[in-house]
Amino acid sequence: MPDRKQLVINTGPILAIIAAFDDLSILQKLYKEVFVPLEVCREIEAGGRNSFGIQQFNNASWLTKCTHKQPVSVFLQNSMDQGEAAVIQLAIEQNITTVCIDEAVGRRIARLNQLQLTGSVGVFLKVKQQGVPIIVKDALERMQKNGIWLSKKVVEFAVEQAGER
Repeated sequence: MPDRKQLVINTGPILAIIAAFDDLSILQKLYKEVFVPLEVCREIEAGGRNSFGIQQFNNASWLTKCTHKQPVSVFLQNSMDQGEAAVIQLAIEQNITTVCIDEAVGRRIARLNQLQLTGSVGVFLKVKQQGVPIIVKDALERMQKNGIWLSKKVVEFAVEQAGER
């Protein structure tokens, strides 16, 4: 297995992975350590609609859940929501090279900060490439059934990349 590195993850991908698999364990197959900034923990624990994902998030005791608010640069504060800003800031400060963000603005700003990116779909593809027996198309359908929006273009790309056409 390749060297598993660290990851800082945002709210959207956490909820998408839970929607697809009902837990977060696929992240353990890819990363040695997964960091969740306090701001992201609070967004998930706030529950959104129907308290979706709270139990699965709390059950993932192996996640490194930060307990202190992440001081964020003014630029990041004014460019995106608190969770995404905290993800990028934490990655920069801790020299963690990879972040997991699904939102376009956060992805652009992560690139501007020379961070490597993945998103929920990237996690699915990577774990399948490493031999974990998942069907990406089914995972994407479960995401959508649980209210996670995906464009037709993203779904088609992911299914093609997974070799499931």
